[in-house]
Amino acid sequence: MATSAGALAQEVTVMISGGFKAALEKLAPQYEAQTGDRIVLIPGPSMGKTPQAIPNRLARGEKADVVIMVGDALTHLAKDQMVKAGSRVELADSPIGVVVKAGSPVPDIATDSALKQTLLQASAIAYSDSASGRYVQTELFKKLGIEAQVEGKAHKVERIPVASEVAKGKYAVGFQQVSELLPVPGVTFVGKLPDNLQYITRFAGAVTAHAEHPSEGKALLDYLASAKAQETITATGMIPVATPRDNAQ
Repeated sequence: MATSAGALAQEVTVMISGGFKAALEKLAPQYEAQTGDRIVLIPGPSMGKTPQAIPNRLARGEKADVVIMVGDALTHLAKDQMVKAGSRVELADSPIGVVVKAGSPVPDIATDSALKQTLLQASAIAYSDSASGRYVQTELFKKLGIEAQVEGKAHKVERIPVASEVAKGKYAVGFQQVSELLPVPGVTFVGKLPDNLQYITRFAGAVTAHAEHPSEGKALLDYLASAKAQETITATGMIPVATPRDNAQ
């Protein structure tokens, strides 16, 4: 495969949100060696108002062959006909986790009441501007009954990893998808949210409507959904989708 593909090797541009980025960075060298294609990553949130957000990049005409992002946001792109019909591939599920600054006491988040007390005692709380943060802001605090108490100290971190701000000491506690927390130095991973409070984000990919290399893009997505990629995906804090399938949107 590598020999036959080498003469036709292409540069495959991937717009990717943080949740799946660590996995693709680890898988890219093996895939590039196998196919001869070169993977170019353009990072950005799956949603939000920042110029770097994937929908905003595509809307202003930035080029990509593939997008890998939160499944709900990808569905919106499909409705706007910004990805090719039938090209969607389900990749992985990502739970939400918690970090504190390295060296800080590790709080208890094992139960509803423990998590509630941890957040009430925290001097400042951070969450992302993507799917996990939206859940934390609009649902988690409400479920714990602490909306009013945390209103002045819970903050959305746009575009950059939440853990990087926790590492600087700007926030005492940070929430984001586990796969986005684990790669960041300077923090201690406390654990995942309790099962009854957990929110799972689906990551999926699709070929863009104006891809310059659509077949190479689809081949990459199929590889990421294959058994070969599952061990690496698991190691980065995600749960591979057991039976990948192409959704018509």
